[in-house]
Amino acid sequence: MFANIASTFSNCFKIPELKSRIFFTLMVLGICRVLAWVPVPGLDASALRAFFESNANQMDNSLLGMYSLFTGGALQNCAIGALGIMPYITATIIIQLLTAVVPTLSKLAREEGGRPKIIQYGRYLTLLLCLGHGTLMTLSWENPMQAFKFPGTLVMDPGWWYRIQTILILATGTLLLMWLGEQITERGIGNGISLIITIGIVADLPLAGRSLYYMFRPPVPTDHTFNAFHGIALLLLLAAVVAGVVAITQAQRKIPVQYAQRAVGRKVYAGGSSFMPLRVNYAGVMPIIFAQAILMFPSLILLKLGELADVKFFREIGVQLASGHLLYYVLYSLMILFFSYFWVATQFNELQISDDLKKYGGYIPGVRPGQATSDFLHRSMSRITLAGAVFLTVIAIIPSIMAQIFGIDFKVSQFFGGTSMLITVGVMLDTMRQMESHLLMRHYDGFLKKGRIKGRF
Repeated sequence: MFANIASTFSNCFKIPELKSRIFFTLMVLGICRVLAWVPVPGLDASALRAFFESNANQMDNSLLGMYSLFTGGALQNCAIGALGIMPYITATIIIQLLTAVVPTLSKLAREEGGRPKIIQYGRYLTLLLCLGHGTLMTLSWENPMQAFKFPGTLVMDPGWWYRIQTILILATGTLLLMWLGEQITERGIGNGISLIITIGIVADLPLAGRSLYYMFRPPVPTDHTFNAFHGIALLLLLAAVVAGVVAITQAQRKIPVQYAQRAVGRKVYAGGSSFMPLRVNYAGVMPIIFAQAILMFPSLILLKLGELADVKFFREIGVQLASGHLLYYVLYSLMILFFSYFWVATQFNELQISDDLKKYGGYIPGVRPGQATSDFLHRSMSRITLAGAVFLTVIAIIPSIMAQIFGIDFKVSQFFGGTSMLITVGVMLDTMRQMESHLLMRHYDGFLKKGRIKGRF
């Protein structure tokens, strides 16, 4: 199997077009990593980086830690790419949700040439979010004690000139990342935006490897030392999680669809049979991101209110809502379930699918066209969404349990589940699928002997 995969990768460089696309993608991703290391002028990046490293246990499993993960460490480097690609992702999600609920946008999305206009609206919204996020980031660096609990000064020459230039630099950095991602999608291999996020996550692998090494060979002898049996258990867990993520990402229910013979003008279209794939994990990683982002704020707000008003009840609830407590995990799981169904409800339009089937002469065997087909699709999607949501919940809490209960460094545990694993595996599968399509068109074998990844098509 490994020999076959190695042979497949060597075949990728025998196709001139695919070879150029791979090199172009690697070159652009290298530029993205440079943007995560070049600091903004007038900031003491080394001091903040040292502070993050010395307080890694508190930072990693926090809102700042999650944001730093998606920016590839650009936040603590005070880099020009510190905002990362997140404003663009946020703008895209907002536009998608508005398209599902605003009739004007929904109509525009179905019109010819409407999709490019919606993408353009997303770019305008990205610029506005960049200016807003850049302002908050600029003020955070100017007041590091309130934002990061950093006991020092990061800005060498504070003032309005620093604020204006920093906001413009951060906004330009994000827009440049957005443009580079679009170039990868058009001229490279894979989805550019997803690859930029993935390369930021993978950039933490060297630190995770060092932490993993220190788990078994600590620089200072401790009573809590891991042995070979723990290492074998971690390898088995990693294999099981990767296999589970691949299986659930590829899993789908195939709804059979039969098309009747129909005549359009003088042309007669023959009937046939096909299937409609309903993905088990339709929402992808979005429910976990929504749940994490929302649950970060109640704990901080209640703790702050408890300190200001000196109310013990607020402080206790704020502590229970922090990561590592039972109430947090219960609410976290419920919110993942909720957002899984919420995303499906806003993005999966069974009424439109039913109307399209009826319009083109298609029907599901045993189900009447129209409202009955819509109800059938709704029930089917609800059932498989439950399985996908339960799986997401299990994957999401694995890193926290490993860090909280078993004392594993969060830099290591984050690669055993959560958003890191889901995004990385999903992007790698999508990139392999595109590479495989180029290979099959040139009569080369794919990544498996059958020429395609099982369950992909």
